Amino acid sequence: MDTQTWIYLFVGGTFALYIGIAIWARAGSTGEYYVASQGVHPVLNGMATAADWMSAASFISMAGLIAFLGYSGSVYLMGWTGGYVLMALLLAPYLRKFGKFTVPEFIGDRFYSQTARLVAVICLLIMSLTYVIGQMRGAGIAFSRFLEVDISTGLFIGMAVVFTYAVVGGMKGITYTQIAQYCVMIFAYTVPAIFISLQVTGVALPQIGLGATVADGTWLLEKVDGLVTDLGFSAYTEPGGMSMLNMFLLTMALMIGTAGLPHVIIRFFTVPKVRDARKSAGWALVFIAILYTTAPAVGAMAMYNLLNTVQPGEVGTEQGNLLAEERPEWMRTWEETGLLVYEDKNNDGRIQYYNDKNPEFQPVAESYGWEGNELKVDRDIMVLANPEIAKLPGWVIALVAAGGLAAALSTAAGLLLAISSAVSHDLLKSMIAKDISDKNELLAGRISMAVAILLAGYLGLNPPGFAAEVVALAFGIAASSLFPVLMLGIFSQRMNKEGAIAGMLAGLVTTLVYIFLYKGWFFFSGTAMLPDNADGWIFGIQPQSFGAVGAVINFAVAFTVSRMTAPPPAHIQELVENVRIPRGAVGAVAH
Repeated sequence: MDTQTWIYLFVGGTFALYIGIAIWARAGSTGEYYVASQGVHPVLNGMATAADWMSAASFISMAGLIAFLGYSGSVYLMGWTGGYVLMALLLAPYLRKFGKFTVPEFIGDRFYSQTARLVAVICLLIMSLTYVIGQMRGAGIAFSRFLEVDISTGLFIGMAVVFTYAVVGGMKGITYTQIAQYCVMIFAYTVPAIFISLQVTGVALPQIGLGATVADGTWLLEKVDGLVTDLGFSAYTEPGGMSMLNMFLLTMALMIGTAGLPHVIIRFFTVPKVRDARKSAGWALVFIAILYTTAPAVGAMAMYNLLNTVQPGEVGTEQGNLLAEERPEWMRTWEETGLLVYEDKNNDGRIQYYNDKNPEFQPVAESYGWEGNELKVDRDIMVLANPEIAKLPGWVIALVAAGGLAAALSTAAGLLLAISSAVSHDLLKSMIAKDISDKNELLAGRISMAVAILLAGYLGLNPPGFAAEVVALAFGIAASSLFPVLMLGIFSQRMNKEGAIAGMLAGLVTTLVYIFLYKGWFFFSGTAMLPDNADGWIFGIQPQSFGAVGAVINFAVAFTVSRMTAPPPAHIQELVENVRIPRGAVGAVAH
């Protein structure tokens, strides 16, 4: 059976499973639609949370970033995992005890203000839509390669699948669908990693293989270091390409941004008790760790295989570079998608892949007769292309295709539900049409989700960066707008509505303006006002890292304004105190 047939079987079979689960677990009430009637077992909820959180950025893009950035790419590992610990320990149990359906609902009630709730809805919508861009790009990349269609068609197919199981199933359907998607995703990520680790190092566990030796007895990381530095790139195991300031700020932005993600926080509202919220967080960390401890090995081995493919001989010799006519089939296939580009600049019929942006390496390249880098590889394709580069069986390649799509679509569904609940529950039900029936509220939620899918698909056609970079922007927005107000709402009795509103607006606006200056206003290409490079960044801070600065601004403004205005009412201060007492929990309130 050829590879393409395997792909159709795996992708078609998993999609049929997801849609079947959504129909079986169809939501019939607002409680089932928003929080699955709070009846999900902690282990299952932990698995669904892991799938919800491990997006296309984790499955498709993170290992690609590590492959090309090496040591500097570790900030994504540290930021995302560290942030989940923050969420699990500092936010999730307390928000579950508060007993509300959504994050804006918590903010509105805690700060006794519909205005605060409205601002929280705006923050949530902006963050979620930015995040969905990355997921749609991931889905488009996966479909474009494995179904042999262009990215636009891939996006449309992904939109249709998400629409079917997210709009029909609500949180109940999404929860059980994400459990299935986690199983597909983790199997699809680890099986090829084990194959490739055995192939490269002879060690089955990739986590151990990362520290093992390759065929010639050299340590794997030492070998990769030598390969990349011979081609003018920074050493793989040393910091490079990112300043220490940006590494610190990006790690911090990813950490606190993760802890402020509404679509993940809402998962902790689906369990029966506060204790179960803590258990769910613990299980989710276990399930997440399986993928995150594998990613560094996947990235390193992907770079090792790629460089050995394009540079089969000694650097600088005529036979050292791969003949273009002999390039493997996987390269030709990815060229059709536009995500891998080869251009013979010196007309020698061979592929020269090196860092032509390194001025110190330029004289060396010229002595070899090289006239510029001839191979451009999109970082987002590395995980999907890795089994093909390693010449693994067709069923393994098909498995990775199904896993990549599961990663992109599972997070997209969770984000779209957060958008839907913000519009139908927090705006319509709570502020505009308070007497609306449950049936009409569900209808409004599904319509708003459908509109969000269309908007996300359009933005996904023109993303402002690689999947992980786009997701990092979304985390920066969450870090600067929602995380501070959630923390202050739980741990500061003195924080009032004026401080919360001023802080959210200050953090959101400053972060958005900074991002739009470099990425284009509202992410439309051609509208950027400053060059997106180290020379153009203010104080050398890249847009992906600015969320940490925005969070500091949020905290500072909120604290200052709250001290200049009246304290919150006594019953609100008592509520904050009670929420932190680890006893009991109230049920979610359906208005």
